[in-house]
Amino acid sequence: MAQSFHEDCLDLARRALSRGGLERRAALKALAAMGAAVAEGAQAQGSRELVIVNWGGVANEGFARNYGAPFEAANPGFKVVQNSTGPSAGRIKSMVDSGSVTWDLCDSSASASRVLSKQNLIARIDYDVVKKSDAISEAFTLEYGAAPYSFSSVLAYDSSKFPNGPPQSWADFWDQRKFPGTRLLRRDALAVMDAAQMALGRDLAKLYPLDGRACLAKLRDIRRNAVFWTNGAESEQFLRTGEAVMGQIWHTRAKVLEQETNGRIKFTWNQGLLQAGIFVIPRGAPGGAATQRLLASMLANPEPQVELLKFMGNGPTNPRAAALVPAEFKRFNPTDPENARQQVVLDGNWWGDNYTELNADVVDIITG
Repeated sequence: MAQSFHEDCLDLARRALSRGGLERRAALKALAAMGAAVAEGAQAQGSRELVIVNWGGVANEGFARNYGAPFEAANPGFKVVQNSTGPSAGRIKSMVDSGSVTWDLCDSSASASRVLSKQNLIARIDYDVVKKSDAISEAFTLEYGAAPYSFSSVLAYDSSKFPNGPPQSWADFWDQRKFPGTRLLRRDALAVMDAAQMALGRDLAKLYPLDGRACLAKLRDIRRNAVFWTNGAESEQFLRTGEAVMGQIWHTRAKVLEQETNGRIKFTWNQGLLQAGIFVIPRGAPGGAATQRLLASMLANPEPQVELLKFMGNGPTNPRAAALVPAEFKRFNPTDPENARQQVVLDGNWWGDNYTELNADVVDIITG
């Protein structure tokens, strides 16, 4: 199974820790993962707990400091606890079906929220409490989930391979005559098929619904001249070693490559796929109305979102956050107005309805 963006953020943070790129005391506490969550729970005796479920590692530290602490400060008597079990759709379903829900907020995705809502496994977001004005667009405030962070899939390339000018679009990516060399794509339909649709010349303002058959044919055109990654470290390695001359990768990995290769490997925001880091509320969450208030706090506070950008690379979604981002981070912020203007927001609802079948077809092509 392909690694998720959430999981890859943790891998990047572990590497930054080992190289001295993160404050060691805080990061070591975070990397205790479940142990950290248990310790925090013990301190919460006498307080009312709300549980955020993430994917482990430094997400414990980042989410505790930037999501939990502001809510606790504004709501005495509450303790926000981090749980790093990993909130997969299967685990959410098992918990709700058993009638024993212990989680309040889960780090999920737009497409997963669509799937889970159809199975009546998650709660509607109360937009009388959560303010849609605290997000840059309605794509980040869905009926069954809201996004306090973002990330992007972007086109990265080895500038040393293109002396006559680099690729700047997905049409260029698919143009093997003008831009020779091996391509790199994720071993997954999400974002890959969207790029294929752009390469076919679809009006970006009308990208969805994707033409699945045409996009699959486009993937077949490039299949024999492509390699496929399943985790972020692998995507980085393919470009570092020159096995691929260009690729679609997460913006966090593109940042590392650009900085550590002194600009040899670059990336463009043009036609990037901007994606919502959606949190969902399992049906029957014990926090009740307080869970909605916690989610509202996560979206409403721009300063902590900027701190998460600096700490983990997650892009902020509050419209007031961009002005607070330090100059050296603006280039790498997916929701900076200049960067966001060049991108397409991935339609998580469409993917929630179509992912399973289309991804099976993509895997068949890749492995065939």
